[in-house]
Amino acid sequence: MREDGPKREITATVVKVLVHQRDDRGMSLEPFASRCVREGEVHELVTTDHDDTTPGARIDRVGFLGFAEIGCAGVIDRGDEVWIGGVRVGTVLGFDGCHFPNHYNILIHVPQPRTGPDLGLKPELGVRFTQPD
Repeated sequence: MREDGPKREITATVVKVLVHQRDDRGMSLEPFASRCVREGEVHELVTTDHDDTTPGARIDRVGFLGFAEIGCAGVIDRGDEVWIGGVRVGTVLGFDGCHFPNHYNILIHVPQPRTGPDLGLKPELGVRFTQPD
């Protein structure tokens, strides 16, 4: 049974680029497969090669991309494709709430953790969260 129907694309804009990586971050995967986001919220984009989606899974190997301001309200789901500056970065693995309610860490599954400079990120680049086909 299919649970999700079509949804709008979520757009955002890079507001700050981050440059560091960690192998011992100790993030914890939230038990939610989706999160609602509001226009104007700022959330952190974090890459990881972890692929365990078990609630509470420990996420240690990470690369920090930066912070992005949400341009339109909607729902970000596990499995959504993440595009920055027209380039597909990876897919949403899930969320870490260690800084919530200030912001979520949106965890992006990639083959190898990458940082903002690794991807050539700059403030004002467009970010999109799209539902896979």
